[in-house]
Amino acid sequence: MRLCRYDGGRLGLIEGDTVRDVSPALQKLPAFRYPFPCQDILIEHLPTIAAEIDMLSGGDIVPLSSVTLLSPVANPGKLVAAPVNYQAHLDEAIADHGTFSRAHVRKIQETGLFLKATSSLIGAGSPIQVRHSDRRTDHEIELAVIIGKTGRDISVDDALDYVAGYSIGLDITIRGPEERSLRKSLDTYSVLAPALVTADEIPDPARLELLLTVDGAVRQRANTRDLIMNVPELIAFASSFYTLFPGDIIFTGTPEGVGPIFPGEKIAASIEKVGALFIDVVGA
Repeated sequence: MRLCRYDGGRLGLIEGDTVRDVSPALQKLPAFRYPFPCQDILIEHLPTIAAEIDMLSGGDIVPLSSVTLLSPVANPGKLVAAPVNYQAHLDEAIADHGTFSRAHVRKIQETGLFLKATSSLIGAGSPIQVRHSDRRTDHEIELAVIIGKTGRDISVDDALDYVAGYSIGLDITIRGPEERSLRKSLDTYSVLAPALVTADEIPDPARLELLLTVDGAVRQRANTRDLIMNVPELIAFASSFYTLFPGDIIFTGTPEGVGPIFPGEKIAASIEKVGALFIDVVGA
């Protein structure tokens, strides 16, 4: 199942190049009053929503290209990100002294994970707004893992049982000496699109091709088999430090080929079995 949010908050089911409106399924979500839960309610109740969608008939069908895509996760409690999690990217960072701060060029086992502000999250229907134009801003394609249930101290063997689904993530970043969480948390600097692909469609996330182009030129091409710390290991690692909740998103790391983006350019990114996103780059 490929679920998207679009056009102001409607829930859609992507079927090929079209979107079917399945928003009535949202009526199955429980109502809450303040204080609200810290997790995403739709993701928490995804099995119930999926079952309701299976029973729905009808629903407006429109071309996918005609809708404004929002992030498929509306209210993540946290965005967890893995730095330099491909060996080839670590190697290029080590070699490029002018771009990558020496303080940040270490193995992921030494660096650990970092958090991005949830306010930085957008879908492909909004442009990336480049800030601080006097500094270099880079693209980074990543497989995004969406957590489906609450867990802490999760074992590697059980980790995939906690996954609701997958999406394409763009971890946009300003280069510089500051901590990653600052340089990667600007508004629009986290992209999640086009959909949440439920975990049953991707039983093994360790063999997925990634591709990113800018104005048609290939910048990044890799496969998730080359992750230093794979998806189950990342989930286990993250959950050993903090509780993971439904809707939390793990950006699994970017491969080699990161490069600068500028206003007026167009980014296309795809991940095998997940889909493709297309997004504009503009000035802030």
